[in-house]
Amino acid sequence: MVCLGNICRSPLAEGILQDMAIKAGLNWLVDSAGTNGYHTGEPPHHLSIKVAAKNGIDISKQISRKFTSADFDMFDIIYAMAEDVLDDMKRIAGNNFDSAKVRLFLDESFPGQQRDVPDPWYGPEKGYHEVYEIINNNCSNIIKKHKTNHLLYSV
Repeated sequence: MVCLGNICRSPLAEGILQDMAIKAGLNWLVDSAGTNGYHTGEPPHHLSIKVAAKNGIDISKQISRKFTSADFDMFDIIYAMAEDVLDDMKRIAGNNFDSAKVRLFLDESFPGQQRDVPDPWYGPEKGYHEVYEIINNNCSNIIKKHKTNHLLYSV
């Protein structure tokens, strides 16, 4: 999954989907990135780490990285957490952009509705819990839909 800074939404999505994939016996490589690169090399936001930990998932060792056009060569499916992120991905990837590999994250739960995962960056802890629930529910749908595929997921 790809978000803006790779410190709030996409690290949660990476941790949740990887945890679910392991529990489902799936050998998926799950990764995350951000389009703006402002936080490259940093751990996830402390509230993302806290909320994940409260739900039994450790994302504290993740390190933010910038999304690159090479991600289209590395992964089978790439989820954008929001429309503006998708626009950034198109700009960054240029001619390497592969629309067949990209989906809006919430399209798995709300097909065709083009819903964004809200960015909790400036808000209180409550927003991180809400985002966790949104991501968790959608990751369940991803597992159900793709559990027979041996794909490489970028979150």
